[in-house]
Amino acid sequence: MDQKAFEEAVRSYWAVRASQAAKQLTSGKVDTGNRGGATGGAHLDAVAQLLEEVFVSAGFPRTSIRRRSGIELPGYYRPTKKWDLVVIDQGHLVAAIELKSQAGPSFGNNFNNRIEEALGSAVDVWESYEKGMFGRVRPWLGYFFLLEDCPESTAPVRLAKTVFPVDPVFEDTSYKDRYRILCKRLVRERLYDAACFVTASQDPSRPIDQPDPEVSFDNFVAAIAGRAAYIKAFNEVSRNSG
Repeated sequence: MDQKAFEEAVRSYWAVRASQAAKQLTSGKVDTGNRGGATGGAHLDAVAQLLEEVFVSAGFPRTSIRRRSGIELPGYYRPTKKWDLVVIDQGHLVAAIELKSQAGPSFGNNFNNRIEEALGSAVDVWESYEKGMFGRVRPWLGYFFLLEDCPESTAPVRLAKTVFPVDPVFEDTSYKDRYRILCKRLVRERLYDAACFVTASQDPSRPIDQPDPEVSFDNFVAAIAGRAAYIKAFNEVSRNSG
């Protein structure tokens, strides 16, 4: 994958936030605090579009890839849930990707919500699959997270007092560290098949950071290529046995 295309897609996040905040000012309907740039949606559209191209390059027909419509999937614990990118091939759900982000200043307010969303979405899909809602192919789940790179997200955060000891891995960690740990554990515990964790500053002169190769964009793309190879083999076997 072209590194320049990836960086441009990530950088567009800030342009979309600024544009949506400006539209709210023009309309006179302004959210409090920093929510003006956070409540309009579509912040990661450029990343979703880039991932669509990754799937196409991997061999999936463009008609099988859905981004703006047809992305509502049935659930087991809830009726439906919208994903950001869904791939349907020959009547099977073969891939679904969640795109999430967090920008300052109040990182602590939404941190647990982001984690609960990630866990809940995955658990719901796997239970739905077990109940036969998505066809015979085991879905492939991807999780992409973009975090603002700033002093508030990179400074160590005090651990709350707990009844039992906290996992030592979280000691002296920032929100950046904690999201990195989250993404790695989501994959290691097989809740998601691949994850990508990226941090980016509002300052375009500062480099985009991928803190861990295990959850890098290159790894994410490689996992999609592996999924494409699996689906190709599955379809070939199905045709020969049919």
